[in-house]
Amino acid sequence: MSRFGAFVLSLLWALLAQAEPTLQASVDRTRVQAGETLELILESQDVTQFGKPDLSSLEADFEVRGTRQLNSLHTLDGETRASTRWIVSLLPRRSGTLTIPALQLGQSHSQPIELQVMQADASRPGTAAQVFVETSLDASEVYVQAQAVLTVRIYHSVALYDDSSLSPVQGEGLKVETLGESRTYEKDIEGVRHGVIETRYVLYPQQSGTLQVAGLTFTATAAADGGNGAGSGGGRQVQVTSNALTLTAKAIPASYPKNLPWLPARSLSLEEGWSPDPTQQPTRIGDSLTRSITLRAQGLSSTQLPPLPATELDGLRRYPDQALLRNDTDERGMVGNREEREALVPVHSGLLMLPSVEVTWWNTREDHLEHSSLPARSVLVQDNPALSGETQGGDPHAGIGLLWPWQLATALLAATSALGLTLWWRARSRPAVLRVTPSGPSPRTLLDDLKRACQANDPHATRQALDAWARQQPETLAEMAARFVPLSEALDGLNGALYSESGRYWQGGDLWRAIGDIPQGEAIAAPNADASGLPPLYPK
Repeated sequence: MSRFGAFVLSLLWALLAQAEPTLQASVDRTRVQAGETLELILESQDVTQFGKPDLSSLEADFEVRGTRQLNSLHTLDGETRASTRWIVSLLPRRSGTLTIPALQLGQSHSQPIELQVMQADASRPGTAAQVFVETSLDASEVYVQAQAVLTVRIYHSVALYDDSSLSPVQGEGLKVETLGESRTYEKDIEGVRHGVIETRYVLYPQQSGTLQVAGLTFTATAAADGGNGAGSGGGRQVQVTSNALTLTAKAIPASYPKNLPWLPARSLSLEEGWSPDPTQQPTRIGDSLTRSITLRAQGLSSTQLPPLPATELDGLRRYPDQALLRNDTDERGMVGNREEREALVPVHSGLLMLPSVEVTWWNTREDHLEHSSLPARSVLVQDNPALSGETQGGDPHAGIGLLWPWQLATALLAATSALGLTLWWRARSRPAVLRVTPSGPSPRTLLDDLKRACQANDPHATRQALDAWARQQPETLAEMAARFVPLSEALDGLNGALYSESGRYWQGGDLWRAIGDIPQGEAIAAPNADASGLPPLYPK
C-alpha cells in the first residue's frame, strides 16, 4: 500500500510540474552592437502571481534602462485567458557573447537567451552630428536574383516631430521589398544617448554586374534646443543623406543545370504531411488522401519558388489545390514558403509507388550545387467492399443474376434515344434561334459584386466574388495569373490576407486594378456591344 501511495504522489507531482505556469522570455534582437539597447519581453499567464519578475541577475552584464507592464485579455477557442507582459529595456555592459539568465516569477522560471554583442563601428560620425543616416549591406557580392539585406539606421540625439520621411530605396536593376516593420531602440555614442530608427530591406539584383544603391535622404523637423518635440511650435528643418552603396551581382554558375529554375538560397528544405497518414491506417479504393508538400527557402521570396512536380501515377486520381504562398522574416532576411496540397484517390488495389520529389538549388552560403528531396513512398491500397463488383460466396450462378441491370440499362438507353429523335424531329418545325433568358447572374453582375467587395476591403467576400467571376472566364485564375504578373501579385496579397492575422489591413484596390488591366486576349472577351449594349467589361 505504501508503494502505491508513493507512486500516486510521484504521479501527482509530475502532473503539477507539467501544469505549472511558465514564464516565457523573448528578445526583439539577438545580435546588437555595443551601446545599443534591446527589449526583453517576459510574459506570464498565471493570474495568481503578483508583483514582477526578479531582474537582479541581469545587473552583471546589462544595465536595466526601464520596465513597463502590460495586462491583456484574449479569447482562444471560446476560452478567455489573461496574460501579463513586462517589457524591459536592456543596455549590454560589454561586447561578446552574453546570456540573459533564467528569471523567476513565483514558482515559474524563464529560459536563458544567448546574445551576440558586436563592437561599435569606429567610422560612424561623432556626436556633433545630431541626426545622421547609416546604411549597410549584409554582403557586398551576391548572385543574380539572390538576396542582399540592406539595413538603414537613423540616429538622432534630439527630439523629432512626427513629420519625418525617408526616401525610397532606388537602384537600377534591383527589386526592393521591405523586410518587416521598423523598430526603435537607443544607442550610446561617445557618451551621448541617441534614438535609433532601424528599417531593413531585401534587394534582389535582376542582372549581373556592378549595381549602385542610391543614398537615402531623411527629412524631419527637430525640436528646438531643450524642446521635447511635443508641438510647442519651435523647430528646425533637418535633411541628411546616407552614402551610396555598391552591390556586385554574380552571374549564374556554368555548372547549374540549364533546364531548371535558378534558385539561389542560404538553405532550402522540403516537408511532407498526410491526412490521414497511410502508414497509420489502411487505405482502400476510393479513399481520399490529402498530401501537402511545403517548400521553404531562406533568402528567396515565395514568388520565386517554382511549382513542385505533380504526382502522376496510374491507378491514382489527383485533385490539386491552389498553392499557398507566404513570406516570413528572420534576422538573416526573407524566408519564402510555398505549400502545395493535392487530394489523391486510389482507383485500383495493390501497391502504389509514389516517386520522390526533388528540387535543385544553389547553396549561396557554401557556394555549390545541392539537391533537396523527399524519398519515394509506397502506399498499399486494399479492396473496398462497398465499391467492389465482385460476387461474395460460392454460388457459381450468382453472376447470372447481375445480368438484368445491364439489360435494363440498355432498354432505357434505347427508349431515351427514340425520345430524343422524336423531339429533334418536332424541333425542325420551330424557329432556328430562341432567345433564352440566362438562369444565373450575368457577367456584369458578377463583376459589380467583385468591385464592391474590393472597394470594401473584405478579403473573404472578395475571394467568393472572384471565384464566381472566374468560373465564367475561358481561362482559370492560375492561367491568367501566369500570363499577367500584376494579377499574380494581387492574388498573393489576397491569399496572404485570407490565411494570416493581417487580413483586416488588406486593401482591395490593387486586385481590382489588376482585374481591370488584364489584356483582352488573356481574359474573357468583352461582350458584343451591338447585341447587349452593356458597358465595357473592365471599367477604369
